[in-house]
Amino acid sequence: MIKEAEDILVHKEISPTAMRLLVLRFLLNQASAISLTELEKGLGPSDRVTIYRVLKKFEEKGLVHSIDDGSGAPKYALCAEDCVAGHHHDLHVHFFCNACRETSCLPKSKIPQVTLPEGFASEEVNLMVKGTCSKCIA
Repeated sequence: MIKEAEDILVHKEISPTAMRLLVLRFLLNQASAISLTELEKGLGPSDRVTIYRVLKKFEEKGLVHSIDDGSGAPKYALCAEDCVAGHHHDLHVHFFCNACRETSCLPKSKIPQVTLPEGFASEEVNLMVKGTCSKCIA
């Protein structure tokens, strides 16, 4: 898993420091998007600012995307492989479970193209579905 994480970072032109490898390996094992606080708890004693900087670098390089699910803290999830620095290609719907409070990416549900009126410029597109996930319904 260490070699896989290092290869991913090198491919995204990110220097594979110990903290970046640690954060990426943790993210690779997540089934849903996680907050900075959850990441910090999962890594054990780590510097919160350093973890935040790692996430921002990953986001800048197209390795992760942030999700505003309305919970008050952004969540982070790995991007699709074709995302690149400064341009994310994985505009998909996200699902927030009101029961377990987990946020999941739904990569097969693409966000539709929105035509804006003349003079408008899009900066971000986000589509969040809220309800109950399959684990909580069962």
